[in-house]
Amino acid sequence: MFVFLSKFLPPFIYPLGLVIILLAAGLILYRSARLRTISLSLALLLLLIASNRWVAFSLVRSLEWQYLPSGELPQARMIVVLGGGTDAADPPRAMVQVNGAGQRVIYAAELYKQGKASSILASGGNLDFSAPQASTPAQEMKSLLLWMGVPDQAIILENQSQNTHENAVDCAKILNAKNIKTIILVTSAIHMPRAVAVFQKQGLTVIPAPADFSVTQAGWSDLNHAPLAAQVVNLLPSVSYLGMTTGALKEYLGILVYRMRGWIQ
Repeated sequence: MFVFLSKFLPPFIYPLGLVIILLAAGLILYRSARLRTISLSLALLLLLIASNRWVAFSLVRSLEWQYLPSGELPQARMIVVLGGGTDAADPPRAMVQVNGAGQRVIYAAELYKQGKASSILASGGNLDFSAPQASTPAQEMKSLLLWMGVPDQAIILENQSQNTHENAVDCAKILNAKNIKTIILVTSAIHMPRAVAVFQKQGLTVIPAPADFSVTQAGWSDLNHAPLAAQVVNLLPSVSYLGMTTGALKEYLGILVYRMRGWIQ
């Protein structure tokens, strides 16, 4: 039930969901011109704030830059890569595809080829309440890892977990059985703060290896030093920036909920 509610309820408090609620309230409150105006004005203001580049970049950067790469990664016995970066090979797709978070799998393969670890643990299962799937995210990652040249014997699957907390709990069982206490953790940079915390809660030493950066140093510098005309454009609403803002708020909400449940410090 928790997994279902964690997927069902948050959209109603993300910017787009709140805008829809405010617009609906504006229609319901048609008899009160003042309340209708307030509701519609708040909807417009929220949409403008959440969908501009300044807000999106600032929120995402506050998460992504917590574990910036600094020098060469040390070695460990296991690379753990979290699911979420693949799409199943459902027709008419000819093979498993990567999505916006697909750099996770690519980076895990690259770290393996660099000799950073001798094995890769791919973690990710399907949601219980979703339609039956022919494969799990862990299996999809394995097919891509094999395609990129990682040998079958170097890949371990954990394909039951349905969220980040379960990723950590289920992976910890596998790692403890192998007496592995230090891991290289690969996930999207925006997701890394929560992922590191929840794996550390399981008693593991985590070497963060973030992927899928949305805000680069060049992009942030350009935002801060752009001419006036560009700054005006940066304040205009964009669906891509709305998505970035929503992604950052999702992570902050996840961190809050995980702390309340005692899953992280």
